[in-house]
Amino acid sequence: MAIASGGGHWVQLMRLRPAWEGLDVFYVSLDPSSAVDVPGHRYYTIRDASRKQKWAFLLVAASLLRILLRERPAVVITTGSAPALVAIVLARKLFGARTIWIDSIANAERLSTSGQKAGAVADVWLTQWPELARGEGRHPEFWGAVL
Repeated sequence: MAIASGGGHWVQLMRLRPAWEGLDVFYVSLDPSSAVDVPGHRYYTIRDASRKQKWAFLLVAASLLRILLRERPAVVITTGSAPALVAIVLARKLFGARTIWIDSIANAERLSTSGQKAGAVADVWLTQWPELARGEGRHPEFWGAVL
C-alpha cells in the first residue's frame, strides 16, 4: 500500500515508484483524479482530516479499515499526511504490516506533526534532511532525499 495526501506528498510518493516496480501495489490518496497517475493499479480515495477536524478522523479510519480488510497489505509506505498516519497505525496494529514513514521534504526545519507521531509506530522512520536526523533524543533516520 502506498498512501499520501495530494500535492507535494503525492508527487514525492510518485517519484518513489521505481522502488516497487513489479510488485503488487495499490494506492490511496485524497483526490479521485490522482488515479490517472497510477494506471494499471488499484486506487482508493479517502477524505482528508486535520487537527481542526478531529471528527473527520473517524470517517478516515472507517474508510481505511475497509481498504485494509480488502487488500491486507504486507507493507505500507507513505510520504505523509494525517490520514496516512492513521493508515500506518491501523495496518501495523491490526494486520501486522511493516510500515515506512518518509517525512515530506518540505519539512526542512522540523518534522511535520504527523511525522513526529509516526516515529512511535513506523517500522522505518525517515527524514529527507540530514540535520533532522541528528541531535538529542529520538530522531528519524536519513537515507537520502526523494527529490
